[in-house]
Amino acid sequence: MTHGTPLARRSKTLSASLGLGEKLFASSEERRFADAIEEGLAEVEAGLLREVSFADDMADVASRYLLEAGGKRIRPVLTLLTAQLGEGNNAAVITAAQAIEITHLASLYHDDVMDEAEMRRGVPSAQSVWGNSVAILTGDLLFARASKLVASLGEGAIKLQADTFERLCLGQLHETVGPRLEDDPIDHYLQVLADKTGSLISAAAQMGVIFSGAPEEYVEPVVVFGEKIGVAFQLIDDVIDLAEPESETGKAQGTDLRSGVATLPLLYLRRVAQSDASAADLLDRIERHVVAGGTEEELAAAIAELRAHPVTEETLDEARRWADDAVAALAPLPPSPVTKALTKFAEAVVDRSK
Repeated sequence: MTHGTPLARRSKTLSASLGLGEKLFASSEERRFADAIEEGLAEVEAGLLREVSFADDMADVASRYLLEAGGKRIRPVLTLLTAQLGEGNNAAVITAAQAIEITHLASLYHDDVMDEAEMRRGVPSAQSVWGNSVAILTGDLLFARASKLVASLGEGAIKLQADTFERLCLGQLHETVGPRLEDDPIDHYLQVLADKTGSLISAAAQMGVIFSGAPEEYVEPVVVFGEKIGVAFQLIDDVIDLAEPESETGKAQGTDLRSGVATLPLLYLRRVAQSDASAADLLDRIERHVVAGGTEEELAAAIAELRAHPVTEETLDEARRWADDAVAALAPLPPSPVTKALTKFAEAVVDRSK
């Protein structure tokens, strides 16, 4: 990992990963729109490297660690996209995009400690390198740096960040504690995803509208879009978790299941197992190997079987419904390259499972 990655090349790769390539935008107006996203991403990337720098050597190395490991920068891309509904990439929009990404980055340090994750973005997780205390404190430092940026945007931005951070924490708390006896486990899980993932993506889209001076009536459509596409994104991750491991992510197959996380395919399997003996047998094998341990071959075989089970296709269908609802929420917006790009982004989220 070095600081030498050309920012323009990195931003091109990032925007292409979100479906914002030349094939999508044919007209000169649309190409200017795409160029604005690329230029904004380059500004954001340069600012991220600057904002996560610390005078203290340990803090500087640890805070840059996951930033330099990569990431798609989905949240700042959404901020830049929705900003094109107004005056585009002004200084406040760039600052907001940086603050959102640093907030997300901070949450990864904390999540990996809680999940005891060994890998993140293809490299050993921060706590695997430096221990839990350094990882937690690094996350705190990044939250502080994000708060400084948000404070420069005014009281409204501070409240939005606080509300979002509250939902992030509540989502993590509810995931940790689990559903109550009177809760439906699937509804509980979807709400956790809305809080943990959807809230920050929604805030990213909202900030683009607010700080570009776009019409106020555009806020609600992008807020709803952001939250729903965030849930869809995480549901697709639940499916990807069951796929064969990829060297790019560094994650083992079934990482979430091995960590004791009840993803949607497993929740669906638990529901089916109440009346289906073969599903009950598969559920027993997965939970027994995760809790009590077992051979790697047995657990891998059970995970592969879950991947092929109809509950995984049902999870994909649920993700598609959330993505479709996200696109439907954009109806009040005028037709433009922005709505075209957001629609393409929703399609790309679902296509990640292929």
